[in-house]
Amino acid sequence: MYVGHMNHNDMPESHQWRGNLTLGNILAAAGVSDLADVLAIRHTFTEEALPSIEAATPARVLAHTRRQSALRGKFPINPPRLWLTFLADGQRRSRFVAAYENLGEVAAERTDTLRFYDLRPSDLLSSLAGRLVVDWSRDTINWARRGTAASDFRVTEISDRDAVPFPGFDRVRLTFAQLQEVMTDSRYGSWRTALGAVQGIYVIADRATGKLYVGKADGSERLLGRWRTYSESGHGGNKGLIELLLQDPNRARHFEWSILRVFGSSATPDVVDTAEAHFKSTLMTREFGYNEN
Repeated sequence: MYVGHMNHNDMPESHQWRGNLTLGNILAAAGVSDLADVLAIRHTFTEEALPSIEAATPARVLAHTRRQSALRGKFPINPPRLWLTFLADGQRRSRFVAAYENLGEVAAERTDTLRFYDLRPSDLLSSLAGRLVVDWSRDTINWARRGTAASDFRVTEISDRDAVPFPGFDRVRLTFAQLQEVMTDSRYGSWRTALGAVQGIYVIADRATGKLYVGKADGSERLLGRWRTYSESGHGGNKGLIELLLQDPNRARHFEWSILRVFGSSATPDVVDTAEAHFKSTLMTREFGYNEN
């Protein structure tokens, strides 16, 4: 999720975003309207609970977060429903790691010194986990802040997500949603480079029927250019696929794209055409698939 009108292609070369956003802006963009329903918690690394960033596994962070002091102090007696958990990332820098929905205290687990809460992982801001960094208040001793106070925390960074390595031409298998992501998401830069370097023969499988369509990408268009047209329309201009989408505009969600063979830039059109004809005959996509020629 990006804030406001920001999309992944707007990320600068440094792979991080900086600006005058606040945590409140992020929450508003995520649909959180009641800041009183939010609690921001900042964990620091301690030998007993979280000795290092490597030890901060999801299970360990959850266990540490749900355990709170039973004594009156900085933690509210009746904490709100949504908890945002951050890890100290140097001085006041605090990196978001997870959100939880608080279903209330588990009374059976209470001790003289500790209270335990029934926390369930939440999808709130999940796409920003590990990427969103805020500047905690100057008073970092106040490690638990209600949303009304934490909303003013300045966003200092939204890092890019980890790049997705290209798996090799013989291992490509993409749904329509994945194909669209490959064409637009900066994490797939190596995929676009690879697909833009070769001509090729590809196959589209319709998981709803088992039928296939074999196509080619040659000349300057390459696989990248050809597949980009599919990501934009779902049918890529193919007559048979256009007819399917006219009957069911959401039909492309059943399609999967794979690569049958690749050619270098020096391969001539007749070589690519011969290979395309071979796969159409071998897979019988004219007789039983979506190829009409």
